[in-house]
Order: sequence, then C-alpha cells, then structure tokens
Amino acid sequence: MKRTKYFLDERDIPKQWYNIVADLDGTLLPVLHPGTGKPVGPQDLVPIFPMALIEQEVSRDRFIDIPEEVIEAYTLWRPTPLYRARNLEARLKTPARIYYKHEGVSPTGSHKPNTAIAQAYYNKREGIKRLTTETGAGQWGSALSFACNAFDLECKVYMVRVSYEQKPYRRIMMESWGAAVVPSPSTDTTAGRKILEADPETSGSLGIAISEAVNDAATDESTKYSLGSVLNHVLLHQTVIGLEAHKQMDMAGDYPDVVIGCVGGGSNFSGLVFPFLRDKIEGRHVRAVAVEPAACPTLTRGIFTYDFGDAAELTPLIPMFTLGHKFVPATIHAGGLRYHGDSPLLSELVRKGLAEARAYHQNEVFDAALTFARTEGILPAPETAHAIKAVVDEALVAKEEGREKVILFNLSGHGHFDLAAYDAYIQGELADYELPEAEITGALEDLAGLPKVE
Repeated sequence: MKRTKYFLDERDIPKQWYNIVADLDGTLLPVLHPGTGKPVGPQDLVPIFPMALIEQEVSRDRFIDIPEEVIEAYTLWRPTPLYRARNLEARLKTPARIYYKHEGVSPTGSHKPNTAIAQAYYNKREGIKRLTTETGAGQWGSALSFACNAFDLECKVYMVRVSYEQKPYRRIMMESWGAAVVPSPSTDTTAGRKILEADPETSGSLGIAISEAVNDAATDESTKYSLGSVLNHVLLHQTVIGLEAHKQMDMAGDYPDVVIGCVGGGSNFSGLVFPFLRDKIEGRHVRAVAVEPAACPTLTRGIFTYDFGDAAELTPLIPMFTLGHKFVPATIHAGGLRYHGDSPLLSELVRKGLAEARAYHQNEVFDAALTFARTEGILPAPETAHAIKAVVDEALVAKEEGREKVILFNLSGHGHFDLAAYDAYIQGELADYELPEAEITGALEDLAGLPKVE
C-alpha cells in the first residue's frame, strides 16, 4: 500500500521556535516611532504588548524555548499530519509529488492557534485580564477566542464588517468561546467613530480593525492587544509548522523543490517556509512561493517603504511592501488576505530574492480549490486555496517539462464557513476584480510625508 499520511508522536512537538532573524545578514530595517522617527524601543511597546512578546519581537536568538504550558496546549492538535496528495497528482497527470501540511485539524480549523495560545499564555503570565484583536475572515478571531478561553482571559474581537456580514458562523464560533465580537468600524472606539463619520458605508479593512483593537487596548490598563500576523513574534510561533514538516519530509524520504503558502500578513507562509529557508540560506536549493490575491497585491504591485500597520495611524512605522494604510481592498471572499501590507521579515526575504511572489484572481483560485476538494476530499478556505492554485500551476509545469518535482504547501485552514463563497462560484456569480493602477497610486499618496527606505 502506498503511504498517504505521515504522523509524528506528541513527543515530536517542537520544544523551540525557530527565529529566522538569526540567519539573516543583520541588515533588517528598524521599526520607527511615528512621533520621533527614531527606532522603537521595548518601552514604546509596553502599552499594547507584554514584555515577553516584546523580547521575542526583537530577539536575534536562533531558537527560543516553548513554555511547557504552551506545549501542553498544543497537544490538543499537534503534531499535525503531513499528507501526500496522490489523488490530486493523478488528476493532474503530473510527475510531481505533492505534499501538504494539514493545519485545518486544529480546534478552530486553521493554523492560527499556534500563536494565539502562546500570546494568551504570555499575557496571562503577566497578569493581563483582557485581550483585543482584529479579524478578517474570522480565523484569527476564532483562534484568539479559543486561546483566551483556555487561559481564562476576556476577549474583544473587531471583525471587518464585510466578513462579519459574509460569515456569521465565524462570529458564532467566537462567541461560543466567550468572546465579544463587533463589526468594524464600530462605534465602540474613537478610531472607529472617526472612520464611520468619514465613510458610513465602508466595508471595513484589517487596517481599520487593527486601529480599533489598538485604540481599545491603549485606553485600558488591564488590556493588551494581540496580533494574528505580520510581527516577528507571531511568525516565530508559527514555525512549529515547518519544523514538524521538516521531520515528516524526512519520513517520506523526500525534500521539497518548492514550498508554497498564501499570504495576507505572512504568518502561515512563514510558519511553513522559514525552517526550509534556513536550508536555502545554508546553500540547499529550494524555492519559496508566496501567493496573494490580485485584488490586494501587496507583494506584487505594492512598494517597499515605511508605512503604518493600521488605517488610523496608531501603530509604529513598519518597513514592508504596502499598498498604503488607507487602502481598502475589494470585498473578495478571502478576507484573511485583505491586508494592505506584509510582514517586515517576509518583505525583506522577497527583496533579497529568497522568496518569490505571485497573485491570482478569485475565480481561478476557486477552480483550483474545487479540484482539490474533489480529489483530496477537503474543502479548503479561500485563503489557502490561493496556495493550491500555485501548486496546480507548479505541477502542470512539471508535467509539461516531463520532470519530477517535489511540492510542499500549507493547507492552512478548512472552508466549512465559506460555503456562500463556494455557492457564488458554482452558480457563476463570483466576480474577479482587477485593481486599477490609479487606485494603487491614490492609496500610496498618503505615504508622501512618511520616512522612506533609502
């Protein structure tokens, strides 16, 4: 019998997270204080993050120990299985060998609890009572709600309005774990009220929801802010994915020629890819492909510069690929990928040529998703379906060239709460959106007075 699944034992859960900063050349640009223009120090972040996470954010240690309490929580779903997608290979008639790391087996159905559990633990340890956050599609909000329940913390989630309306079952999941959920922008914060005054009909964005969550946390001493992507410590926690996958590829007797993940802020891509990029930095050949929506093409059509992480300009200035913090993406169904910028670490890797980026429209993405569902049996989230589209393309190139290729991707979440999107695609009602260059130019005009990358 041909092997399909590769399992690790609970004893194989990584005991340390991998920090790729240690293996870069030390040229990472600093995060800047928006008021002074100088590099942000640890004390500048204390109002919104616990010190343990701030220390991880700036750490240059290659490996950082995972607390026993976090590992114990991970055992509910980790290690996650690695699958060989044999049915997909057969459908595509490709000589490529396709593997996927299945993060949808977590309690919330995505990779997000890997960092949510860690962040809730560190906040609880420092005496914090309540966490605020933003969420797009609802996967991150679900994960933090789950984690706060596990560590007896209150949770307030600002959910991007269009997703709040598109995906009510995600809201119900968050509320089932005890979280309070409101559509963003809301009237609950100064930032939200200001945005609603300017545009009462706005569909919202992750940048706006971040503004509200930060605004909330900064005005309550018992509250801290929790972010689901972008920042170094978030990507650090996600590397359990790639560290496990590395062992599982050894079990399979294979090694990837290309590693693929979808990108909104960068967490699930980085979680799988960073441990393999360490091999690349050390001289081993492996490609890394970051896939984003054509309606929000930060890596492929944005510019690399300093920008705010949120719409209301409450966060530090981050060096990243961006479409401008005022940019509000089209209301595509991949809500978790509707962010105006990218992780500074991922942005730097793309700049250095260690990772490459591509963008797809949502109809071709859903077509690939249904091919996957009809062969492998798993209905993927619209976000991770972007990675699947790239996998299909890579496999077809291998077929055309008549050569073997090993492809590994992160199946970062299931699509059980995205059936309305699948229905729209099946009924032929799903529209692609070609982002006009003038819209990008207009959004980037808001960056005119900000520091530039030399």
